Amino acid sequence: MGRDVYVVGVGMHRYGKHDVSRRDMHYTAGMAALEDANLSFRDVGALYSGYIGGNMLDGVTFAKDFGLTGLPVVHIENASATGSSAFREAVMAVAGGSSETAMAIAFDGRLGNMAAAGGPRRPTMDSNLLPAAFFAFWAVRRMHENGTTVETFAKIAAKNWNHARFNKYAERQADKEITPETVLASPMVAYPHTAMMACGAGAGASAAIVATREVALRLANGRPLVKVIASQMQSERYQPGHVFLGAIVGPSESTRITANLAYEEAGVGPNDLSLVHVHDAFPIEELMYYELLGICPDGEGDRLVAEGATTIGGRIPFSTDGGLIGRGHPGGPTGLAQIWDVTQQLRGESGVRQVEGARLGLAHMMGAGSVCVVHILQKE
Repeated sequence: MGRDVYVVGVGMHRYGKHDVSRRDMHYTAGMAALEDANLSFRDVGALYSGYIGGNMLDGVTFAKDFGLTGLPVVHIENASATGSSAFREAVMAVAGGSSETAMAIAFDGRLGNMAAAGGPRRPTMDSNLLPAAFFAFWAVRRMHENGTTVETFAKIAAKNWNHARFNKYAERQADKEITPETVLASPMVAYPHTAMMACGAGAGASAAIVATREVALRLANGRPLVKVIASQMQSERYQPGHVFLGAIVGPSESTRITANLAYEEAGVGPNDLSLVHVHDAFPIEELMYYELLGICPDGEGDRLVAEGATTIGGRIPFSTDGGLIGRGHPGGPTGLAQIWDVTQQLRGESGVRQVEGARLGLAHMMGAGSVCVVHILQKE
């Protein structure tokens, strides 16, 4: 990857169904990352601005709120992988030597009418339920081939709601523990997925700043260094029997291929990971990614759920900030929210959500189209 790259600052604006403007969310997340890094915006050498909705000039316009320093600003758009792609570009800028520090920032308003799928009310016929239908196809097929039960999906969703309870930036912060029974009792979206299994689709913003080792050491101030030890991206590869389903495809080998490239780059394996983030728009995705990421053999993901292995306190916690289901999924910033949480976990700053002894974290995102991005971060 070239020069070593470190995450020196992360920031968030709370995700949710609020009326804060995209510009204000952008500013809040970016300033939080700068303050976390103890940097001024004039210290940032490049800015990669990710968003899906809005005007093509929003990124460079909103950046002016931080200052007019002449730095290059690039708009990144890559569906749900937008934030992850912006982060990768920032990493590559530092690794390649064009910048000593670079910022990735992403923001979006509500994901259109998909909010109906993730909200408390029943979705209407004009809602954007195409993703829900596709994920339902995956789930029903999994139930047919593997005997997966709706209770397994409900356990995954409940876990993520409960992780989000203790994340102040999450969209869904229930006032009491959520049970699988509560998840199953919520309105049906597309069998077997209920509304509480669907990702939250409110607004939000996230940011991360990366830098060289020299800069990271100067800024550390006693905190552990967080190194980016792998950054991989792949688009789809043709496979026998391949079927392209419009904007979204079934659970292909993209995740497995991208993850294996990341493991090879990092010199680690799935058994070395302390925590994992995935594109868990619906529980079937998280379940499939247990296997595609190599956390367990194919067909054994249900056993991980039954054992509680993917809950904080379990063998390999997933979606420790609530994931797309609990933290929310505005679209553009989601991948950077994952980087925020992994960085906090590796620093030991996650409070009651802290994964004990966290040393390695993986962040995985899919983008409709389809692309897959995998980053692995390591505590030094």
